[in-house]
Amino acid sequence: MKVILAQPRGFCAGVDRAIEIVEKALELFGTPVYVRHEIVHNKYVVDSLRNKGAVFVDEVEDTPANALLIFSAHGVSQEVRHNAQQRGLHIVDATCPLVTKVHLELIRHHQQGRQIILIGHAGHPEVIGTLGQVPEGAVLLVSSIQDIHTLKVHDETKLAYVTQTTLSMDDTLPIITALQQHFPKIQAPKREDICYATSNRQLSVKELAKKTNLILVIGSPNSSNSQRLCETAKQQGVSSWLIENATEIKTDWLKNIAAVGVTAGASAPELLVQEVVDRLMQLGGESLHHDVFIEENVFFPLPKELRIIADHES
Repeated sequence: MKVILAQPRGFCAGVDRAIEIVEKALELFGTPVYVRHEIVHNKYVVDSLRNKGAVFVDEVEDTPANALLIFSAHGVSQEVRHNAQQRGLHIVDATCPLVTKVHLELIRHHQQGRQIILIGHAGHPEVIGTLGQVPEGAVLLVSSIQDIHTLKVHDETKLAYVTQTTLSMDDTLPIITALQQHFPKIQAPKREDICYATSNRQLSVKELAKKTNLILVIGSPNSSNSQRLCETAKQQGVSSWLIENATEIKTDWLKNIAAVGVTAGASAPELLVQEVVDRLMQLGGESLHHDVFIEENVFFPLPKELRIIADHES
């Protein structure tokens, strides 16, 4: 059985930045450092940071007054930001810059008098934060083509759309096409909202599917981009399983498998990938191959409030 590793896989620049923000805050300010919600959607990462002294809270109100609070990579609503300021909290924003781009797009459209349609999954933290950038009712959420037919818009000539950054490209394109057919004057983003890492990992899985009978996706069940990778593999006609770590691999999956592909969602660390590869080799893997689709070199700097303090300390 061949074991083929996808490239790119695992951490994206936004996740790297978010984790570094928590680690740098712990280094500079000591414990405890509070983080609203999971910094990224990966249990291993969250548990590791918790062991270093990060305290994860559900809401701003769970943070002591005047404490340091980090917003997760998924972004927060303006209401959450206001509540944190009202409590006198010291805020460090780990929102992925690509999510911030969507927020700024949405705010710009609202200020210019357009109603906005957000393509995304209801209840996802990123979607909740994006909806909360403007007053309630200014944004309409669409998750499927069927949702488009029930939309009640104020003026079909003053519409724009944005998307959640971690969606499946294949699932989103038909929705965008239907929107443009239904509302011919709707404004599109100046640049695609689905993030480069999400797109690259999905395209890499499509290439991997041509060479494998099974694809294992490493990621947490609540990770949207990891779920989309699993769906992408299945859409290519290849069996696929979403696993959090090597212990979840079932030997039955490997029966009559000539080649198994391995990839990881954008919030899954490389350590988990290596453990999965090791386990596959124990279970009959005879050779390890690398399937390079594209090399990534994107980097996002730390927030200026941390950079200033870090530069001063050094």
